[in-house]
Amino acid sequence: MEQRLQAYINDIQNLMDKTFDTFLDQKNIPDRLKESMLYSLKAGGKRLRPILVFASYEAYAKHPEKVLSTAAALEMIHTYSLIHDDLPAMDDDAYRRGKLTNHKMFDEATAILAGDALLTYSFELVASDVNLSSEEKATLLERLAKCSGPEGMVAGQVLDMEAENRESSLAELEEIHSLKTGELIRFAVFAGAYLGNASEAQINMLDQFAYKLGLLFQVQDDILDVIGESEKMGKAVGSDEGNMKSTFPKLLGIEGAVSKKRMYEKQAKALLQKADADQSYLLSLVDYFGNRDH
Repeated sequence: MEQRLQAYINDIQNLMDKTFDTFLDQKNIPDRLKESMLYSLKAGGKRLRPILVFASYEAYAKHPEKVLSTAAALEMIHTYSLIHDDLPAMDDDAYRRGKLTNHKMFDEATAILAGDALLTYSFELVASDVNLSSEEKATLLERLAKCSGPEGMVAGQVLDMEAENRESSLAELEEIHSLKTGELIRFAVFAGAYLGNASEAQINMLDQFAYKLGLLFQVQDDILDVIGESEKMGKAVGSDEGNMKSTFPKLLGIEGAVSKKRMYEKQAKALLQKADADQSYLLSLVDYFGNRDH
């Protein structure tokens, strides 16, 4: 299954790269802005969120081309958030995925505008998708705005900034990451299942699954920031400690963080079974999320 999953991941990663070229080429975008947008879109992202969109859809339906624009829109929002997160006013990072961050490659103003452009274009992609009905567009746009906006990812970023230089409780840490990281993961799983005509009960189970998966992803991220390899990570390890951030290993120790990760894995797999999706790629992706090395 591991080889099959890796082939599946590679296929979607390659598809997304081609899709971004196509989507941006069909727009009349100033050259420098377009170059900046594509630079971050194609800077080595793992495409985990688009992969989840496809995997959730294919758990219930065929013809995954229906979710292509939605998956691309989601990755654009994720990428915009990374561009802005790296800015001097935020984390002030010089490297991401082993490459210069957008504002270092271009300049701060261009990076900000590239992020703005990716965010706004993402909504246009969903709204103009000929494969979706008007009802599907409205549902996805509302959910995407909520997951990425002031009650979702942006809220998580603010809470994360406010938590610097002080020790957070485990409950506070879970809230931060369920918003900052988890909300886009929840949207990915919802979008695929919804467009694949999963039942309301199945979608509810998958929403709980996605919540656990988001926390699992973050625990592993925190663990890698302590014991990961800089070469594989594409950035210096220990950045969370340097930024005085609360993390799962800081609160629980490495062994405690690993134990918490295993608990999230077990819960996520149980929820997949209840959603009748435990025979899909989603099951393998739980292990992939929890055991990745970068």
